[in-house]
Amino acid sequence: MLTDDRSSVTMTKTRAPSSAYKLFEQAMASRKQILCTYNGRSRELCPIILGRSQGQEKALTYQFGGESEKGLPPGGEWRCLWLSRVRNITLRDGPWHAGDSHNRPQACVEIVDLDVNPASPYSPRRRL
Repeated sequence: MLTDDRSSVTMTKTRAPSSAYKLFEQAMASRKQILCTYNGRSRELCPIILGRSQGQEKALTYQFGGESEKGLPPGGEWRCLWLSRVRNITLRDGPWHAGDSHNRPQACVEIVDLDVNPASPYSPRRRL
């Protein structure tokens, strides 16, 4: 008699990364700025941490230019983005921005895949 072993194997489906995820990853690896639209507003940013939260792709970024619903202070500010809402992504050369203040732990990305910080305290799944 044949038996079906599938019941003893846990099947986990991991979705392939979106095109937005791949572009953010490319920007991180090559330290390129990103120009994009998020929630209908133009943004200029540098992605710092990439991963998932609540099963969705997410990025912690440093926005240094463009528009924001809450306004953007001089020099920029940390922004948490759901990648499903990011549109019109373009990579460009320019200075890398990561802010001056790193005094609070990030709570944006639950499962960290990549972090541009080589001494990341978040145990990223992969290294750049």
